[in-house]
Amino acid sequence: MNDETSGLRNNDQTPENPFVLFNEWLNLAVASELNDPSAMSIASVDTQGMPNVRIVLMRRFDERGFCFFTNFESQKGEELLVSKKAAAVFHWKSLRKQIRIRGEVEPVRDAEADEYFNSRPRGSQIASSASKQSQPLPDRKEFEDAMKALEAKYEGQDVPRPAHWSGFRIMPLSIEFWDDGEFRTHDRLRFDRDKLDAEWETVRLYP
Repeated sequence: MNDETSGLRNNDQTPENPFVLFNEWLNLAVASELNDPSAMSIASVDTQGMPNVRIVLMRRFDERGFCFFTNFESQKGEELLVSKKAAAVFHWKSLRKQIRIRGEVEPVRDAEADEYFNSRPRGSQIASSASKQSQPLPDRKEFEDAMKALEAKYEGQDVPRPAHWSGFRIMPLSIEFWDDGEFRTHDRLRFDRDKLDAEWETVRLYP
């Protein structure tokens, strides 16, 4: 990538705020990725210290952090509620760029969860209400029957957001930007802060 699209190689082009650079790269990904430019891998740790990672969709972000929505009774939901920490990775193959994020986690406000849930397709609302996410499912018909029951129950009505369904915000303490370079001469720039209300510091890393 050249200097204009990298935002890393020329110090004068590097913003002091990592969210500015993230927004620039996300916009490039929206224009170039075939599917789900907002997909990110989320890593968490269970109570035995074993890591888990999965891909979710980042639905919104601002300078408070990066939000995604899920079932709080799922494996990731339970792990994040206990540890209150997570790591995330965005990888855009079409751009040959990657962003790594580490930080603290908090549940979103009820109003935020309601707003997003109400914006979802009705079928997704029904599925979220019917799913006992991450729990054993003896027969898929059981899930399908639960969805049909909810469709009948809420026919002609709005589907309410279930109490166990909400969202998390990853509030970053570290954001690292990685830009592919020829012959493995990659560019890496990391923004760090030791607490959420601190100023960002930057450090360049060897590839």
